[in-house]
Amino acid sequence: MTNFELKRVVVTGLGSLTPIGNTVAEYWEGLLAGRSGIGPITRFDASRHDCRIAGEVKGFEPVDHMDRKDAKRMDRFAQFAVAASGQAVKDAELVIDDSNAAQVGVIIGTGIGGLKVLEDQQEIYLTRGPDRCSPFMIPMMIANMAAGMTAIHIGAKGPNSCSVTACAAGSNSIGDAFRLVQRGYVKAMVCGGTEAAVTPLSIAGFAACKALSLRNDDPLHASRPFDRDRDGFVLGEGVGVLVLEELEYALNRGARIYAEMVGYGLTCDAYHMTSPVPGGEGASRAIEMCLKDAGLQPDEITYINAHGTSTGANDPTETAAIKNALGKNAYNIAVSSTKSMTGHLLGGSGGIEAVATVKAIAESHIPPTINLENPDPDCDLDYVPPS
Repeated sequence: MTNFELKRVVVTGLGSLTPIGNTVAEYWEGLLAGRSGIGPITRFDASRHDCRIAGEVKGFEPVDHMDRKDAKRMDRFAQFAVAASGQAVKDAELVIDDSNAAQVGVIIGTGIGGLKVLEDQQEIYLTRGPDRCSPFMIPMMIANMAAGMTAIHIGAKGPNSCSVTACAAGSNSIGDAFRLVQRGYVKAMVCGGTEAAVTPLSIAGFAACKALSLRNDDPLHASRPFDRDRDGFVLGEGVGVLVLEELEYALNRGARIYAEMVGYGLTCDAYHMTSPVPGGEGASRAIEMCLKDAGLQPDEITYINAHGTSTGANDPTETAAIKNALGKNAYNIAVSSTKSMTGHLLGGSGGIEAVATVKAIAESHIPPTINLENPDPDCDLDYVPPS
């Protein structure tokens, strides 16, 4: 039994940096156009790697979003978070000052954190000695710094945290933020997921476990969720951020409302380090938990933004999970994977995909799954191929 009134929670602001656009408007336009952001890796010389493609954020200039000194003291994943959070707060027209700073919090998740800083500093250590390592190495590397630096830049003094739950990090961060607002601990939360793991060591590691697509000669068609000819996921980078607010607080200040968040579910397979449990039992329970929390029935669901990684382990399992949880209604639901265009952002995935889902609600338009040319027979739902 709870001794507090659950608040209604709404989305009032959006921010993003993605492989197909550095604003929400650019990102959304790219999704609807079915535009792929996958291409040859440019952030380092990938000629020695088996996988030489990724979904990179293009044309990002940190100094457009923060001063040069601060930018130099942040890894790219934290720079992304600060930039997109600034977009989202501005979009929400949320003024944070002494009157409400303690009632605004930040939770921004990441799967890996500052890997590039760690790689660079290891090279300095090996070639120039321990005394030449940067005093900022640790604060630039640690995963919670995206949320911390965001709070500093926007002046949010409420709860500050970071989910580090691999590919679920962005979604978990949004869910945890939802709970804080819903239970009345804060009036607003800035939340989402960020990742900047297109680095030599990251690409080498994912390739070593045979997870990445090797379509180096055809990057635009490399990410192909639910297609029988998929050969692995494509690593992407970027960030997606939402502003969540208590409904009454948003209405009182005249905020524009994109959508309402009504439920959240999370489970664990307790099965394997990297593979989902066959049949998707854990994911099914998460869907069922979310529906119960929201007070919704399966026939009230019209769209799912799928994990849809373009891997043999995920796609059939996720399809089975949706069918197990939603029954015959699963065949009446649009299920698309925007990873077909952005690649897999790891901890940033839940952030940009939440932005896409909110835009789909607000605009009454569903983004497609591109590159779905030969559907896997085990993947038999409506994945919204381009018209």
